[in-house]
Amino acid sequence: MDRFDVIVVGAGHAGCEAALAAARMGFRTVVFTITLDNVALMPCNPSVGGPGKAHLVREIDALGGEMGRSTDYAYMHIRMLNTRKGPAVQALRAQTDRKLYSWRMRQVLEREPNVYLREGCVEEILVRGGAVEGVVLESGERVTARAVIVATGTYMRSLIHMGEVHYEAGPQSQRTTHGLSRSLEKLGFRLARFKTGTPPRANSRSVDYSRMTPLEGEPLVQGFSFRGKLAPKRQVPCWLTYTTRETQAIMQANLHRTALYSGAIVGIGPRYCPSLESKIVQFPDRDSHQVYVEPEGWDTQEVYLSGLSTSLPADVQVELVRTIPGLENVELMRLAYAIEYDCLGPHQLWKTLESRSINGLYFAGQINGSSGYEEAAAQGLIAGINCALKLKGEPPFILGRDEAYIGVLIDDLVTKTISEPYRMMTSLAEYRLLLRQDNADRRLSVYGRNLGLLTDDEYDTIQRKWEAVDKEIEALRSWRITPSERVNGILREMGSVPLQHVVSGEELLRRPEMSYSRLAALGWTSGVDEGLEQIVETEIKYAGYIQKQQREVERFRKLEAKRLPEWLNYGEIEGLSREAREKLTAVRPESVGQASRIAGVSPADISVLLIYLEQKRRGRGGGAGRMKDGGQG
Repeated sequence: MDRFDVIVVGAGHAGCEAALAAARMGFRTVVFTITLDNVALMPCNPSVGGPGKAHLVREIDALGGEMGRSTDYAYMHIRMLNTRKGPAVQALRAQTDRKLYSWRMRQVLEREPNVYLREGCVEEILVRGGAVEGVVLESGERVTARAVIVATGTYMRSLIHMGEVHYEAGPQSQRTTHGLSRSLEKLGFRLARFKTGTPPRANSRSVDYSRMTPLEGEPLVQGFSFRGKLAPKRQVPCWLTYTTRETQAIMQANLHRTALYSGAIVGIGPRYCPSLESKIVQFPDRDSHQVYVEPEGWDTQEVYLSGLSTSLPADVQVELVRTIPGLENVELMRLAYAIEYDCLGPHQLWKTLESRSINGLYFAGQINGSSGYEEAAAQGLIAGINCALKLKGEPPFILGRDEAYIGVLIDDLVTKTISEPYRMMTSLAEYRLLLRQDNADRRLSVYGRNLGLLTDDEYDTIQRKWEAVDKEIEALRSWRITPSERVNGILREMGSVPLQHVVSGEELLRRPEMSYSRLAALGWTSGVDEGLEQIVETEIKYAGYIQKQQREVERFRKLEAKRLPEWLNYGEIEGLSREAREKLTAVRPESVGQASRIAGVSPADISVLLIYLEQKRRGRGGGAGRMKDGGQG
């Protein structure tokens, strides 16, 4: 019987990051996957990033994870989104060669000294005395370990739907697993049923690109990883087209044949990544919806038809796709389908992603009710880190909502009621101006270095970069521009108000119409490269807003610092609403701040909790928040 420190179940994006983190922190780690051919598989769109998601990838990289580096290695098309909007929502997005991404991640795993990659299907979690002991494989083999991380994605009791056709399978017709769901239920875990889907894939040779709008990539210097420059390469375009009224008519005529509206699907799908049938039902007045045609790899003609996710039957799918400009003669290589799968209610986990009921058992990725590769990888990294820290006997690693999008993601999962697959978006982060994608390395690299996931050289390089930024800001603060006919003439040409008195370069750059590049016309010589100029400009232009958010963070931290003991009996606290008692008992928040984010817990309920905690601190009872007679403190 093999013995390891850590067992990781699944080699998707969560499993890869979890295994690498645990192994690099010194623990012998085995990763089990249903098939070795699909390590870090991208069964849906082979893209990485976008609003909220790019922030996660940059944070993963700053902590020493691998997703950013693999994306930079395998990208085919990369561009910055939302450049006309504020810096908080600007986000990098890349289209990757999905086979190349998978190959690179597998190479990283295979070359890591403490990682053992094995093909095998885990059917049972072994537990003894309230602590995890190992797993049992489908082959009957028992493998023991001190900790287990479950990162099974959408493979537990997964069911494919395509119109009236339904069959058991995981993504891209891979195997599903039943035993693990039964094992978790036997251990007392409550499982939910979620749904997601994927669009058809087409043969690029059958696509008429002359009828579509090209979306070119950008020659960027910095990719997702802070630990190196983006290698320049020939990029391939993505293409934009639209559905038509004919598309809508075909969908409406066959709506009863879709698995989603026929009643065959019981799982809940993601609101922010809806199927085509959902869009047509929810927005009946819209004549068209966007469709993006995106490449799947350098060495394949297969292209991804983003925006056409559906559970229509096969015969209707072809007819429907051919109503779209540029796709009139399309040949489909893979059909669209919807997939249902088992997932865990994440309120059963601590913020470390460890089970509340079983010591040493962690969960990460889509099994926790999230969607997306980036969300999965972020959870895998945190689960792997905390698993290793626990084995070392060290305090856990928990990122706050004020520190990282990863903190927002995990806090939302374990605190809020997750009624649909969770997707990370910038709107979910209260302090998003502080948590920009361009400063993730400044915020988090010290943690990566202290955890042993970033080398000293990598950390020092990041520190030198930010020292250069700070030095440039200080130089602009010291630079004085004196009003003159020449200076004011240049400002008028730029559409800027002439100077009436001496100003600093910092003050001038703070003007909305001014940009870093325009300062050169006034005599400024930059001391940083082009990539850092944008960061300098952001830090200066948004300094007031940044300071305001920092003050909000201080108030937030005060509530987070007020801890709620695990033994607290909410049912015995007078003054709490019935709903609050039920929700607080179910979630068992670790702080007053976390309690305030639970749906159904009102500000009045928080006031009661604060009064109760103060009374307990002073060691006396009475008044609002007092426990009923017979209640235990």
